[in-house]
Amino acid sequence: MASSTPDHIHVGKDGWLFLKTGTNDVLGQYERPEETTELVWQWRSLLATRERRLRAMGILYRHVVAPEKLMIYDHRLDGITIRPTASPAYRLLHSEPPLVGRRGPLGLYTAWRRRKRWRETCIDLVTPMRAQRDRSDLYCRTDTHWSPDGCYLAYAEICRALGAEPRADLRDRPSFETDHDGDLGSAFDPPRRARSRTVLMQQDAVRTYGSPIVEAREKAGLLHTLHVGAHVVYGNAKATDPRRLALFGDSFSHIMPYMLTIMLAETFREVHFIWSTSLDWPYIERVRPDIVLTEVAERFMVQLPDDTFSVERYAQDRFGTELAAADA
Repeated sequence: MASSTPDHIHVGKDGWLFLKTGTNDVLGQYERPEETTELVWQWRSLLATRERRLRAMGILYRHVVAPEKLMIYDHRLDGITIRPTASPAYRLLHSEPPLVGRRGPLGLYTAWRRRKRWRETCIDLVTPMRAQRDRSDLYCRTDTHWSPDGCYLAYAEICRALGAEPRADLRDRPSFETDHDGDLGSAFDPPRRARSRTVLMQQDAVRTYGSPIVEAREKAGLLHTLHVGAHVVYGNAKATDPRRLALFGDSFSHIMPYMLTIMLAETFREVHFIWSTSLDWPYIERVRPDIVLTEVAERFMVQLPDDTFSVERYAQDRFGTELAAADA
């Protein structure tokens, strides 16, 4: 007997599964964009503030949104219609203020420069993903996350925005195929699965630091359960790009050996990953990276980051009891 469909999941065409509600009300963000108009402008203000502060420190800043799966594969929906232009990711990229400011050429030039800098700061994944969505599956059919092809596309676009050369050989690393249920397919009883390829991309990068919660869960075989507060550092003596990069991101940047963090660690001399959409300014001031990159899943844009975040304080508050029990 076929299982019923969980309320938060939409079953699309050809076995494609989509997150439609959940705690972040994904569909609602598309159906009622007027409710998040002010939030989108708050995001723009926050990112512009970050960019100015980091530029003053001599640090390059870029921000990328992992688009919602139903936004990229809206033609795979069944009985649901969305407006891609209503998505927070699209509006963050394209809803620009008019060129206004002080009268005269100097005022217009200043406004033009600000707009140009904004377009450079935000990396567009929406356009290339929608353009390439039928060449291969960019998202796992039973998961909200990217497939290896989708992750590589995102990685390549990020590298270009950072002035780095994407490593083409990453796609040829050892791989295996499995029937994957993912975070959507696993919600069914029995689970729904789709054939999926995993590429093990880690080769030259070496982890030089893992925070206590990373070490504890890895030892327990629970690396996949990591969340906000995880913190790792990778070094790569063979990297062709000599720069140090600090990445603040979420599950799309996971430290598993087939996700975005590892791809960047295979490319840059040093990569620091902190699982947080908020910046830890004291950490940045200590490490002094050449680049700060922030990544956020589109559905999490409903919450504006708090840049008073401290990864050490957060990890202690959230994982202190768990770590104490593990050491007992």
